[in-house]
Amino acid sequence: MEKIRIIIVDDHPFFRQGLHKVLATEEDVSVIGEAGDGEEAIEKTKDLVPDVVLMDINLPKMNGIEAMREIKNLNLPTNVILVTAYDDEEQVYHAIRGGASAYHAKDVDPKQLVHTIREVRTGNYVIGDSVMTEDEVGQWLLQKFQQFGGELQLEEARFLSPLSPREMEILRLVVKGLSNKEIAYDLGISHQTVKNHITAILSKLGVADRTQAAVYALRRGWVPLHAQNE
Repeated sequence: MEKIRIIIVDDHPFFRQGLHKVLATEEDVSVIGEAGDGEEAIEKTKDLVPDVVLMDINLPKMNGIEAMREIKNLNLPTNVILVTAYDDEEQVYHAIRGGASAYHAKDVDPKQLVHTIREVRTGNYVIGDSVMTEDEVGQWLLQKFQQFGGELQLEEARFLSPLSPREMEILRLVVKGLSNKEIAYDLGISHQTVKNHITAILSKLGVADRTQAAVYALRRGWVPLHAQNE
């Protein structure tokens, strides 16, 4: 049986040791390393290439979300589960949008955490008690964005994307949930022009549909959580 290889990242040795002991009782799990801060977590991940990193958010030198983004940028087959004392809806949104596969408070039941590790290893996401696929978590992100509000960071994102200013403008309205007809009315252009732009956006981003394009924007930080609506 191939074991799930894990690194534990927390600045409290007592918590790391306790979590290590819990996981050591599972036959399909192997803790291959530990780290006490965000920078060490990145280096350990580079060296050991674990399947899963269990990481606190409140870490010295570099916080868990920043370290997670660096880890995701390594393009390794490593998924990140954030385990933290801070359990609120907005923090969960930030974590999942930033690349986390799951998020739990530190008082999570050990059995639930092990279940999450197994689900994440297969490519699923775990938010609270819900197990989600890639498509389902994308829909969840869109719902949370539309709940909290926000706007695309058009000027900054323009330097980071292959999209034209008009395409970015249309993508902004797609993320807000507008239909092609509504976008055409909002921008004062034809419905066919909108369709042409949507086709170009999907092609440039390498995605299959509008939902995937919107999630792409969210995942790359083109949409801040808190921003003034127009």
